[in-house]
Amino acid sequence: MFAKRMGSVPESGTVKIANLVSKLKGEGVDIISFSMGEPDFHTPENIKEACVRSLSNDFTYYTPSAGIPELRKAVAERCRQLNGIPCEASNVLVTPTKQAIFMTMLAMVDDGDEVIVPDLAWGTFEACARLAGGKVRYANLSADNGFRMTPDLVSERISKRTKMIVLNSPSNPCGSVLTRDDVQGIADLAVDHDLYVLADEIYNQLVFEGEHTSISSLDGMFDRTITVDGFSKSYAMTGWRAGWAVAPKPIFKELNKLQTQSITCVTSFVQEACLEALRGPQASVSMMKEEFRARRDLVRSLMDDIPSLDCPLPSGAFYMMPSYDLDMSSEDMASYLLKEAHVAVTPGSAFGPAGEGRFRLSYAASRENIKEGMARIKDALGSL
Repeated sequence: MFAKRMGSVPESGTVKIANLVSKLKGEGVDIISFSMGEPDFHTPENIKEACVRSLSNDFTYYTPSAGIPELRKAVAERCRQLNGIPCEASNVLVTPTKQAIFMTMLAMVDDGDEVIVPDLAWGTFEACARLAGGKVRYANLSADNGFRMTPDLVSERISKRTKMIVLNSPSNPCGSVLTRDDVQGIADLAVDHDLYVLADEIYNQLVFEGEHTSISSLDGMFDRTITVDGFSKSYAMTGWRAGWAVAPKPIFKELNKLQTQSITCVTSFVQEACLEALRGPQASVSMMKEEFRARRDLVRSLMDDIPSLDCPLPSGAFYMMPSYDLDMSSEDMASYLLKEAHVAVTPGSAFGPAGEGRFRLSYAASRENIKEGMARIKDALGSL
């Protein structure tokens, strides 16, 4: 009945948990959720006001498929100034970040092509690669080096069928940040083996230690890199569904072709709100970053009092990926914590085979909820 490709694509693990949490909360259950990668802050007022103005001005029609010119220009300026990416507005496609990943895989990956994906990684990378007909080769990450995807790990997975490497730094689900040497080494491999890179940099403004290096900014890499980013995390705009892809002209042309045949364009009045996000005051970005840093430190201090959990300190994003020393699958662990502690976490298996024996904890929650949720986890694990 269904296309064969659907058999290789699981339901999103994070969305599945989020839907269950919403159902339980609707039934009156007191759930503390550490499951979704969603800032608990409200979208800044200036951004919301820009959207309202846009609606009041009847900006409710189709826009150019690649985005309104002013927004594409603003994105290019940001990428050049903040990340050193040598792009122009003509390289920018305004599109939801997840859509950018999906279209990149469809545009670049043929049947049988191999895509190197971190293990651990956001499940969307694998799902989109498989939908495009590709095969995933995992680069197995280790807590020993803070879950960094190093050049040696990538080199081990390259074969004659390799087409693309996926980078995600800072990482979902680990919070790891690649060093400049890591990124340069992977860039050298891409050049040597004529590979493309999909760089998901959605968390690049949430780096607590070290610094972010955009692989597209390195010599020889702009022409073989698709960089995706967006507004969801840094500007607390998850529900707005807006982001961008930056790509060399030939790849941009193919991505835009897919956009014209799918969503056509991003919602018009949302684009004007996004323009305000980039051009308006940036104090909220710094505030949220510092609050996430404080929350990370709080979670870590509380986790130190739970003997069965262990996790390296993440350097960015807002996730931790602790291991536990109990004989229980990650699905069963997540179910147990939800049932017994009324705390929602995402099972590690949602992020690849290496996720077994771990769960993802998102600390995009208030300090009050972090304290209460970690206390519940401590009690629940202590009773096993």
